[in-house]
Amino acid sequence: MTARDSYASWLKQADADLAAAQANAEQDRHALACFLSHEAAVKAVKGFLYKQGAEMVWGDHLSDLCEDAMAFDPSFDFVKSVAALLDKHHLAARNPDAIAGGVPAEVYNSTDSENALNIAVEVLNTVRSKIPEA
Repeated sequence: MTARDSYASWLKQADADLAAAQANAEQDRHALACFLSHEAAVKAVKGFLYKQGAEMVWGDHLSDLCEDAMAFDPSFDFVKSVAALLDKHHLAARNPDAIAGGVPAEVYNSTDSENALNIAVEVLNTVRSKIPEA
C-alpha cells in the first residue's frame, strides 16, 4: 500500500477515536474525551495529507498539520483557526503536571469535552467533504 492509499486507514482510525471520545464523555471522562477528540482531528488531517500525495506526515499539532493542508486546499485556514482549541488538549488532557491546581481527570468538565467533540466532528466533516470517495 502506498502512502497515498493509506488515507482510508487514517480516516478509519479517526472515526474510531471520535467514537471513543464520545463514549468517554458520556462516562464523565472528559479529559480523555478531549485528548481523543484531538487525536481524531489530527488523524483526519493526516489522512487528507496522505490522500494529496504526501509521503511522510510528521507531527501531532493540528495547527501545523492544517498549515501543511493549506498548501493543497487554502480553505483549511478555517480549520486552522479552531485547531489551537484542540491542540491545547494534546498535553494538558493527559499529563498530571500540565494543569496547575489539579490533574486533568479532576479539572476537565462536560463543557470542555462537548466543545472538543464539536470541533473534532467539524474537522472530520471538513476532511470528508474534500475527499469525496472517503
